[in-house]
Amino acid sequence: MIAAQNPLKFAWLEVTGLCNEFCQHCYADSSPRGTHGAMGVRDWCRVIDQLSDMGALDVQFIGGEPTLYPYLRELIQHANSSGLAVEVFSNMTHIRPELWETFTDYGVKLATSYYSDTAADHDKVTGLRGSHKRTRANIEKALSLNIPLRGGVVAVRSGQRVQEAAQDLSTLGVGTVGGDRTRAFGRASRGASPTIGDLCGHCAHEKCAIGPTGEVWPCVLGRFLTIGNVMRTPLSEIWSGARMVEVLAGITAVHGEGAQSCTPPQFLPMCGPCGPCVPSVGHCDPKETDARADGSTLGAPA
Repeated sequence: MIAAQNPLKFAWLEVTGLCNEFCQHCYADSSPRGTHGAMGVRDWCRVIDQLSDMGALDVQFIGGEPTLYPYLRELIQHANSSGLAVEVFSNMTHIRPELWETFTDYGVKLATSYYSDTAADHDKVTGLRGSHKRTRANIEKALSLNIPLRGGVVAVRSGQRVQEAAQDLSTLGVGTVGGDRTRAFGRASRGASPTIGDLCGHCAHEKCAIGPTGEVWPCVLGRFLTIGNVMRTPLSEIWSGARMVEVLAGITAVHGEGAQSCTPPQFLPMCGPCGPCVPSVGHCDPKETDARADGSTLGAPA
């Protein structure tokens, strides 16, 4: 698929590998030992300019925990001035006062992960005592400021109160609540090598991810399929290059032509909750939507 047939519309910008939580299912293997990588503010601004020039519509700042990145405000301002819509995927435990002002001033959307309606259950997943209290309080604050907010519930532990977590988010007023299972990437792989078959099939279709060292991946989970590096090559050349063609061909060989019909909603701001999503169903395979769509799934409240 050539670049003209596959325009780049969306990018995850992983501005840091630093995170204040210790989640064992973290696909990025981020932690308090993580760093901001090799990309400086000028590098990120250059990438944002290139995305805008290529016709991209949205960026999502991720990590690690992006609110720990000291120059997030500047990058949001630059993305906004470049005509890009911005979403920040945050664990919502560490939001500085100036960031709240930035979110409201520049129309930023937020997304977060939520693991249970109880503090003990949620904190067991994050490995950070008090994380549930802070996350829930900041969800309430975001909603009070009329900041659009999505919530994703990931099934991590046996007996986890995932349905109760989804209901709690809906009760708080979160309009979009999605779900997903733990995916075998990063720490969740427990040493297993990732494969294309573990991906959803959307990777590199109108989207890419860029990491803190400048590496370009087909998605946040597909970081084992490096396409190029923006610190050495312009993004437009990477997107239309031979390695991109090779990666797309590999994904297509496993998942078929074109993107599949479903994407885990906690990752993509342009996607709503998909029908067969876990935790209630137990998996998220678009090829089995009809067989599994029994109405017992997580989704936006009626």
